[in-house]
Amino acid sequence: MKFKEIKNNIFYCGLNDCDRTIFDELIPLEHGTSYNSYLVKGSEKTALIDTMYPPKTEEYLKNLDENNITKVDYIIANHGEQDHSGSIPALLEKYPDAIVVTNSKCKENIKEMLLVPDEKIKVINDKEEISLGDKTLRFIIAPGVHWPDTMFTYIVEDNLICTCDFLGAHYTFDEIFADDSKELEHSAKRYYAEIMMPFRTMCKKYTKLVRDMNPEMILPSHGPIYKNPKFILDLYEDWSADEGKNLVLMPYVSMYGSVEEMIDYLAEKLEAKGIKTEKFDIVDGDLGDLAMGLVDATTIVLGSSMVLAGPHPMAFNIAYLANVLKPKAKVATFVGSYGWGGNLFGKLGELLSGLKLDVIEPLLVKGKPKEVDFKRLDDIAETIYEKHKALNLI
Repeated sequence: MKFKEIKNNIFYCGLNDCDRTIFDELIPLEHGTSYNSYLVKGSEKTALIDTMYPPKTEEYLKNLDENNITKVDYIIANHGEQDHSGSIPALLEKYPDAIVVTNSKCKENIKEMLLVPDEKIKVINDKEEISLGDKTLRFIIAPGVHWPDTMFTYIVEDNLICTCDFLGAHYTFDEIFADDSKELEHSAKRYYAEIMMPFRTMCKKYTKLVRDMNPEMILPSHGPIYKNPKFILDLYEDWSADEGKNLVLMPYVSMYGSVEEMIDYLAEKLEAKGIKTEKFDIVDGDLGDLAMGLVDATTIVLGSSMVLAGPHPMAFNIAYLANVLKPKAKVATFVGSYGWGGNLFGKLGELLSGLKLDVIEPLLVKGKPKEVDFKRLDDIAETIYEKHKALNLI
C-alpha cells in the first residue's frame, strides 16, 4: 500500500481493521477501527509516530518495505497500549539503530508489556523537542486522556498535532481526511463515551490546550485526520461540559413487563412536560448506545426486576458501568418490581454513590403497578421536571 502524504513529507502509514467487532473484549465496534501511524521524514532523520496493533504487524512492515523506508531513527510512543505500541519490538529488529522516544510512565509500560530494553528507550519531558533536521517534534505530556502515560507529539514547522487516543474515533476509511459527517460524529461520540468520559475534566483541559495551539490539522491514533480541527474540538467542548442536557436516560430490565410498563408511563409523562427521554432495554441494547446517552443525560432512571433477593444482574452491571464512566448526570431515581422481597435499591444506590447524585425517592411495587403506583410516577415526573427547571434546562 502506498503511503498517503498528509503534508510536506509527513505520511499516513496506518491500517484499517474493518472486520474487528469488539475492542478490549468489551467495546462493540460498529465500523471496525483504524490503527494510525505517521511517518515524518526530516532533512536529516526520520521518525515513526505510533506504530501498530500486533496482529497487523506483518502487513505494517510489508508496507514500510514497499514504500522504501530503509532507515528509521526514532519511534515515538505516545502511549503504551499495544494497539499503538505493539509493533515496537519488530520495528527495533528491522531498524536496529532506531531509538524509542517516550515519557517516563510510558517507558515503564513498554518495558513491562513489550520487553523493550532500557538502552533502546530515550525518555523525554514535557515540552522537550528533538530535531529531524528541517522538522522539530515537540512532546506534550497529557496524562488522563486516557492513560497516565499518554502524550501528544506536535510537528512544529508544519503545525500538526498527533493526539494519540484523544479526539479519536473507532472508524475505518478510504480517504484519510475527515468528512465532518454525522456518521463520523456518531462514532466519535461513542468513542468519547466509552473511553474518554471517565476523564472528562482532563478532556476539558486538553481540548482547550489543543484549541489554543490552533493546529492546522489534528492527527489522532484512531479514525480520520481532522483538516478542520474545529469540528472535533467543538464536539469535545460540548461533551465534556459540566452541565447536561434536558434528557432523562432510562435503562431498564423487565422480566415480566411490570418495570417496562412503569418506564413507558414515566417516559410519556416526562415527554409531555417537554423533557426528552431515551429508553434503553439493558438485555437487547448496545452498551455503546447507553454510554452515549450518559454523555448528555441530566437524570438517570434505572428500572430493574428483582432476582432472588437483589437487583437483576444486568441492572447491577449498568449501575457499575455508570459509576465507572462518571457521567455529568445530577439526578437519579429507581423503579422496580418484586415477587417476594429483598433489597433492590440499596445495592444499586451503593454502586452509584460515587456520582453524588440527587436521588429522588424510588418506586418499588409488588407485581404489576396499581393506581397508587401510577400516581407516584406522576409525582416522580413532576419532581424531575422541577429539578430540570431549576437547572435552567427547560
